[in-house]
Amino acid sequence: MYKVTTFKAIDNPILCDQYIEGHITVLKEYGVPMVTSGKPIWNTNPNVYCIVAKRIDNNKMIGGIRLQIADGITPLPVEEAISPLDKGIHEMVKKYFDEGVGELCGLWNSKEVAGVGISFVLVRSAISIVNQLQFKTLMGICAEYSLQMFTNVGFVIDRSLGENGEFPYPTDEYITRVLGIMNAYTLETAYPYDKERMLGLRTKLIQQREEVGKKGVFNVHYDLNIKKIDK
Repeated sequence: MYKVTTFKAIDNPILCDQYIEGHITVLKEYGVPMVTSGKPIWNTNPNVYCIVAKRIDNNKMIGGIRLQIADGITPLPVEEAISPLDKGIHEMVKKYFDEGVGELCGLWNSKEVAGVGISFVLVRSAISIVNQLQFKTLMGICAEYSLQMFTNVGFVIDRSLGENGEFPYPTDEYITRVLGIMNAYTLETAYPYDKERMLGLRTKLIQQREEVGKKGVFNVHYDLNIKKIDK
């Protein structure tokens, strides 16, 4: 059994460190080049929220994903990644800024749960909390192997950028696409099953339910209430 929780990054440095360590480990295990060098700075950004999955039996973090809201000051990760290849990404973010725009980024899950379905759980959970954060448009980038998952939850390829929406990133060996959910409130572009699952999480932030992955059925305890911490 697993548990999925969410928190504001600056409120929980210990969990942020676990997230960073887990993500780096997975990238190394799969031989994926590090996207950025040096120490991550997203954990000091007040506009970043994390969703993490842990095993209930030993409390080990086995996956995570982040939401970063554009503030007009700090570029979104998608801007930093794509702008050297297509400056139009900045105009795209600016276009949606007034109604709120954010990015889904930093998805990872450990090898021990590969094929279970944790990535789907994390992505759906992240999208389901957008209404708590009050922004309308959600962006992201994805590789070929995760395109179907992102399509299922409502992301649409933006073909105005790059070569019909495709970029060689992080190296020429990989093809990456810029995606967007234009209305993260209604989720109108999501597949019916995924839309129902995400809206169900919005309706009941704390719940336990069964999920289905390639390896069968598994149980998840969700707590997706973003807690306010007084400083």
